[in-house]
Amino acid sequence: MPAWGALFLLWAVVETTKDCPKQCACHSLETMGLWVDCSGQGLTEMPALPARTRHLLLANNSLHKVPPGAFDHLPQLQTLHVAQNPWHCDCSLTYLRLWLEDHAPEDLGYVLCASPSLAAGRPLSQLTGYELGNCGWQLQASWASSGTWWDIALVAVALLGLVLLVGLLCITTRPWH
Repeated sequence: MPAWGALFLLWAVVETTKDCPKQCACHSLETMGLWVDCSGQGLTEMPALPARTRHLLLANNSLHKVPPGAFDHLPQLQTLHVAQNPWHCDCSLTYLRLWLEDHAPEDLGYVLCASPSLAAGRPLSQLTGYELGNCGWQLQASWASSGTWWDIALVAVALLGLVLLVGLLCITTRPWH
């Protein structure tokens, strides 16, 4: 029986690490999930990551940005190390910043910007939204927004009041017989 147990364990390890990116090393954790180490691999883009990733090491690569939603399919992700990358700190890092603020705010200070010049050498945690840029994000102006409806209601009430006032004045200025 111990041989079957060892084979089962070996099969489980192979099965859990088969989706590992080729540039990375993946190790099964005893508590479920994967330790994915992609450190120092010269990565210029985020690799496709296994859904069971719990600890992700992306330090010391050539990453400039993180695509929006890059970690959304990783519900178990707890640890993310992204230091020592030449980050381009504009709106393309907004997703990374928000993810770190929610999951590991202490790590924001280790994400140093390499560019643009306004942000170079500064930690991502110190940049304001203005310094990250607006990326062309604009809320769609809707004529049916709540503010517009309030304006229409206010005009309607004012007109109704005016009509009532005119009616009242007509009644009071008419001579009585």
